[in-house]
Amino acid sequence: MWPRIGGLRTLALGTPGELRSTLNSLVLAGVKTATAGLRGEYATEGEELEHVGERLVLVDDDDHLVGLVEVTGVEVVRFADVTWDFARSEGEGDRSIDDWRGGHAAYWARLGTPVSDETEVVCLRFRLLPTDDGVIGT
Repeated sequence: MWPRIGGLRTLALGTPGELRSTLNSLVLAGVKTATAGLRGEYATEGEELEHVGERLVLVDDDDHLVGLVEVTGVEVVRFADVTWDFARSEGEGDRSIDDWRGGHAAYWARLGTPVSDETEVVCLRFRLLPTDDGVIGT
């Protein structure tokens, strides 16, 4: 199960350290409005897919609040079917869908989960919300 803060699920992008810090900065700058995850991770963690309108707490390496996002779209597709529109929304500087696929395949392989064209990917879109609205006691 993923950690909760104020009853909301957390969103921990990438791996701890420089990658997570960079990805969080992209979200806070409004550049990153999407992220991809492996469908299998949800089953492993005993988690349901996010749903449109759900709020998630963006966290740092220590599971502390960095920001608050609201889910605007959730789609499960084969790795081979992730669109360039979605990949661009991740805001990570990929120059093509092939760059995105290569980078993500290498990332997941480093984590011990190689992917194929058939691997199910959760394509999550979100928008940054103000954190001073009292939703999570900030």
